[in-house]
This record gives sequence, C-alpha cells and structure tokens, in this order.
Amino acid sequence: MPGEQDRSSIPLPNGWTGHVRSAVLHVISLVQFTLAYTRGWAAGSVNTRIRLKAALERANQEIALLREEVRIKDARMARIDPHRRPHYPPTERLAILEIKAVRGWSLEQTAKTFFVTAATIASWMARVDEDGPDALVQTRTPVNRFPDLVRYIVQRLKVLSPSMGKLKIAETLARAGLHLGATTVGRMLKEKPQPAPPTSGSPAADKQRVVTAKYPGHLWHVDLTTVPVTGFWCPWFPLALPQCWPFAWWLGFVVDHFSRRVMGYAVFRKQPTSDQVRAMLGRAINAAGKAPRHLVCDRGHQFDCDGFRRWCRRKGIHPPRYGAIGKHGSLAVIERLILTVKLLLRFLPVVPLSARSLRREVGLVIEWYNCAPYCHTFLCA
Repeated sequence: MPGEQDRSSIPLPNGWTGHVRSAVLHVISLVQFTLAYTRGWAAGSVNTRIRLKAALERANQEIALLREEVRIKDARMARIDPHRRPHYPPTERLAILEIKAVRGWSLEQTAKTFFVTAATIASWMARVDEDGPDALVQTRTPVNRFPDLVRYIVQRLKVLSPSMGKLKIAETLARAGLHLGATTVGRMLKEKPQPAPPTSGSPAADKQRVVTAKYPGHLWHVDLTTVPVTGFWCPWFPLALPQCWPFAWWLGFVVDHFSRRVMGYAVFRKQPTSDQVRAMLGRAINAAGKAPRHLVCDRGHQFDCDGFRRWCRRKGIHPPRYGAIGKHGSLAVIERLILTVKLLLRFLPVVPLSARSLRREVGLVIEWYNCAPYCHTFLCA
C-alpha cells in the first residue's frame, strides 16, 4: 500500500521517546485550540442547527472533563487508608443525603460513591433531625423560620435539578403542600445562597494573621524570574527554547518591605535549587547584619520544601509566609522591582551572555533603585 509505505518512511527525530509525555500535552493543547476555533465559528453561524450542535458538543465535553476530574479525585481518596480519611462536615453530610434522594440510590451505592460505609449513611439518615450545634447533619445556615426552610428547598432544587424552571418548582412544591407563586420562586432563585461555614481545615478557618512591616529588616520578600536573551519563541515544543543559559538567565531578588530597599540579588545560569536560593539569602543576611523576622515568597519548589523551612528555623526566621493565590498584593513590592529591572534591561542592545556583565548591569539598576526607591513607580506606571 502506498499510504503505509509513506508512513513507514517518515523519519523520527533522535531521542523522541524522551519527549513522549510533553508531546501528549502539546497535542492535546493543539486539539483544544482547534476545537475552540471551530466552535467559535459555529457559535456565530446563521444556521440554528449548527449553533445548537456546537452548544451540545461543549456541554458533552464539559461533562466528560468533570467526570475525569471526579475520577482523579476519587482515585486519590481511595489510596488513603479508610481510618485516615477526613470526616465529612455536617453540611456536606446533608448534601450527600440530598444527592442520595435525587438519584434514588441505596445505602450501598451512596457509601461506595463517597468512600464511607453503608452503616455510616444509615446513621446519618437516623440522626438527620437532631438539633443543636453538635448535630450530625446540619444545613449551611440555621433554619429557624419557615420562610428560610422554603428558600433553602427552592435553591437546592435548582442546584440538584437545573432543568426545573420556577413554574415547575412551584407546581412540585404545591404537591408537597407548599403553595408558592412562580414569581416568589423566581425571587428566591435570584437570591445568593448563604456560604457554608468554614471548617477547621479550610483556608478561611486557618487564615494567618496579616503581617505588617513595622521597621527595616522586619519583613523581606524573595522571588525568582527569568530574563530571555533571544526570546522564548513559542510556549510549545519543539519551538520553545529551554529557560536556561544561553537562551535565558535566572535572577533572584531579596527586597525589604518597609524600606523598599533591595537587600540582595543573584544571577543563575538555570533555575536555581533551594540550596542556591538559601545561599543568596545568607549573603543578604550577612550584608544586612541580621536576619529578618518574616519572609514572604511564592510556592516555588525552592521555598515550599522542608529544607527551606528548617533553614529559616535555624536563622531565627518565622515559618515562611507564602503569597496568596489570586491576591495581587501579596508579592506586589518585589513584582514591581522585577518589572523595573526588566524594563530597564530592555534598553540594552543585547542581553549580556556573560554572567559578570549581566551582574554588573543588574547591579547598576539595583543601585539606582535603592537611591530612589519611589521613582520607579513613574517608569512602570
């Protein structure tokens, strides 16, 4: 067959087996780009059937992705010893019983899905009407009035059965003896449900106290960044260039939050290890004469490791405080410094290929930054 002959004669690059997993990710990303482009065209089509078909395909893909996410999470939970699995809080127990009711599951089916025993589900069912703060099963917010009960039922019906409209919900409740108008149901659906109370392991319950820098040397920021020499081209293989010398430099900075002064910096040929970052911080501490009380950094593997935490403990530094995800103010001071350094390095004809030359150029920028710590805001605005 000519087709088989052509396929067999396609040359493969040397060492292709070492990039199998990255190739899989890049192929899936390319397919997703193709699907997004095609569905965007279909969504703007004048043909109603094409638009409906695109919406159906999006819904089917979303369902498939959600099932895969649930499978991964279930596999992780299944690997934990049953006696060491975290307990469901009272509000989640009621939600599990609601899913059991809407799906018509038995005790065994519910227990298998949520990794508990059938006796546990039976115990929840038997104690579902207990009162008090220590009740085994609880609603998200205390329901002390009849309108609160009705509102909770309406909102949960919409969550568990999204296809039910306000008229259908009103008719269903009427059969149960709760007579509501469709407009009342619609008003209840527009109200935002009350958030669940934070549990002992949730970020809201374990939120750390915000540390405010009160004097120089009280709070330091540390972060890493890359400075490309020739550009990274594209973010996918094989057009992407490795983020290391001679294609890019890695820079590390240490900034005092109170004075906005750069306490230290370092240049690396490739992504530094935790030991190299600790050495950079050690030089900054020796230059300052004392260690800071607090350190703020991101969740990079150089900082979020036992070795870095032990090093902080030996230096008399409190456990490192990691920047909150989605909170732009957590590392804003050092991110502003990194933006300033990168903007000023762009004025160079070329980024130096020598570590000594780059260190000298960065040192000039840092010297200007420390002399006028607030002037950079006009440059970066």
